[in-house]
Amino acid sequence: MKVLIAEYTAVHDPALAPEGKAMVSALKKSFEACGHTIVMPSGRDFDAEISRLAPECDYGLVIAPDEYLAKYTHTLELATHNIGSDSTAIAVCASKRLSAKLLAKVGIDVPAEVSADFSGKRVIKPVKGAGSVGVRIAKDGELPGDGEMSVEYLEGEHFSVSIIGSRVVGEACGFYSGLPPVFLTINRQFCEVGDDGRFVYKGGETPVHPAREGEMIEIAKKAIETLGCQGYVGLDMIVGEKIWVVDVNPRPTMSVLGIVHVMEEEIADVLLKATVGLPPETVHYNGKIAKFDDVGGVTLE
Repeated sequence: MKVLIAEYTAVHDPALAPEGKAMVSALKKSFEACGHTIVMPSGRDFDAEISRLAPECDYGLVIAPDEYLAKYTHTLELATHNIGSDSTAIAVCASKRLSAKLLAKVGIDVPAEVSADFSGKRVIKPVKGAGSVGVRIAKDGELPGDGEMSVEYLEGEHFSVSIIGSRVVGEACGFYSGLPPVFLTINRQFCEVGDDGRFVYKGGETPVHPAREGEMIEIAKKAIETLGCQGYVGLDMIVGEKIWVVDVNPRPTMSVLGIVHVMEEEIADVLLKATVGLPPETVHYNGKIAKFDDVGGVTLE
């Protein structure tokens, strides 16, 4: 089968391009190992390239920063079978303010949005944004700029949970099965705060098994079901006094670089089974630990 992987940053966002290229490389290798042919955009008009290539493909997946992902996924949905989240769920997740409000309503802890006169430490971040870009410790009295929000600073360890949701919408009569999401891994995130107060993502390691692993997995499943996500989803969490869900990314994340080296199954096979409502009950590990950096380097232990 032919699978379109449309990754935005490689051509359109030099700052994030190394991450994008690394994720595509990992996914491409897995799909090809399963016997599929990968098709990728080559022109600068990303939307037009998706419209041109998707009708010839059996499946497709868009990887792009939050603010663009829903738009380009909608274009893909009109032309072929999307193996990621649908464009509506993506649009909800893209707004950190809206997604946090929805998660809080079902009892999931999220960072509280606060004003500039909040007495504690604050973080300013884009309402829509990818990774740690634009995320910073607020200076005294600093107001969020246009398209930004201010939230409480949370003390704790930084993790992400990688999970693949089964088919929940789209071609529902043919593929909806009601089966739960399949958990992949918990990943430790390496984050630093620079002298200017800005957060910098430095990669991570996977799999890890925190003391509250079971709770984290159940919260991740509840979160993606609440937001209607399907396909690969990466949920950023901070674990301290509570387990806070900081961000929900309805697309492949950098953790996939390590996951493909520590999981016995091919991630491509799990994605394709999940998108027709037949995800495996579980996946298996090979006993290795993968450490990955922010530009695609991976070492195994």
